[in-house]
Amino acid sequence: MDTLKQLKDELETEYQTTKSFFEIYPDDKNDYTPHSKSMKMMHLATHISEVFGWAGFMLNSSELDFAKSEIEPKHLTTKDELLTVLEENHKASQEALLKASENDLEPRWALKNDGHELASWTKYEAIRHSLNQITHHRAQLGVYYRLNDIELPGSYGPTADHPNF
Repeated sequence: MDTLKQLKDELETEYQTTKSFFEIYPDDKNDYTPHSKSMKMMHLATHISEVFGWAGFMLNSSELDFAKSEIEPKHLTTKDELLTVLEENHKASQEALLKASENDLEPRWALKNDGHELASWTKYEAIRHSLNQITHHRAQLGVYYRLNDIELPGSYGPTADHPNF
């Protein structure tokens, strides 16, 4: 089994689907939130664009410690910025996957906060988790779109708005 090929192919599929969602992102709805406990729409979309860089980050590190990291979430304000960050992060992860070997997927990778381990996976499992995060959060974005009468593009098949997927 060529695990790296499967990861690259899935990342590419998720990229193309997410790009279609971002291409119709409404710049005038950045602050929209369906509930007081929900993320604002632009914050959610920004997070999705950043998750595309996780595979590359995970392959090139052994952990992320929130308290010790200098990584800060980006503050994006436009559809064009979203598309740019999506493209940059997708490219970085694809390049890391191209350079990786199957053995590079075996070491552990941890998510920590001030040294306290929150989660630990093999790098393969961590990358799989990041791909699941993309799907999960894009589905949330789809709900935001639906609540704002924005037509939904297909993800894994047709939608009510695009029945001929």
